[in-house]
Amino acid sequence: MSPLSRTIEQLDDPAFLRVLAYSLLLSAACFALLCAGTAYGLHHALAGIAWLAWLASVLGGFLVVACGLWLFLPLSVVIASLFMEPICRAVERRWYPALPPAEGAALPSQIWDGLVVGLLVLSMSLASLVLALVIPGAGLVLGWAITAWALGRGLFVAVAMRRMSRIEASALYRQHRFPVLVQGGMLALAGYLPVVNLLVPVLGTGCMVHVLMQRTGARRGGESWG
Repeated sequence: MSPLSRTIEQLDDPAFLRVLAYSLLLSAACFALLCAGTAYGLHHALAGIAWLAWLASVLGGFLVVACGLWLFLPLSVVIASLFMEPICRAVERRWYPALPPAEGAALPSQIWDGLVVGLLVLSMSLASLVLALVIPGAGLVLGWAITAWALGRGLFVAVAMRRMSRIEASALYRQHRFPVLVQGGMLALAGYLPVVNLLVPVLGTGCMVHVLMQRTGARRGGESWG
């Protein structure tokens, strides 16, 4: 089975469902605050010109909603990065039960790297949005490639850091760049599909655990690590 198919098979795991619920609720809250804050700011900035304030509020609202829908995936990745550990433990518990406990980079470093992953995807999604507006068609393809790299490289290194240092994780990524980016490409494509895109942060984390295990020689049942 492929890393992605194994992860999909585990979607009913309570740990997966909890992280998915947390990330969706927090993402929705951030999205609502963004819309409300933008509308409030435009209304008060143009309060002296009633018709212009109304028009700006309407147009600004549409713009915020459109951008919010585009950026919902990276925002949920940022939030899900805070809950990466439960997903990794759940995958290892089911598929690699004999693995030793994860003892990699320091926990603050792992948390920081998880946040960097989310912010990287967020910044790359903003860049891809600009490209899609400036270069229709070609911009969408470039945006997919950028997001594929950000998701693949970022999630793989963040997951690998649970069991090794940042330097070792980055070196392992360089050695196995192609299979990592293949998974990143599939995740980026899933990000364009309504509803399915909500699952990408959870699917991506679980998928990269399997990629890491395959590249380090672990097998189902948890034979030797490293």
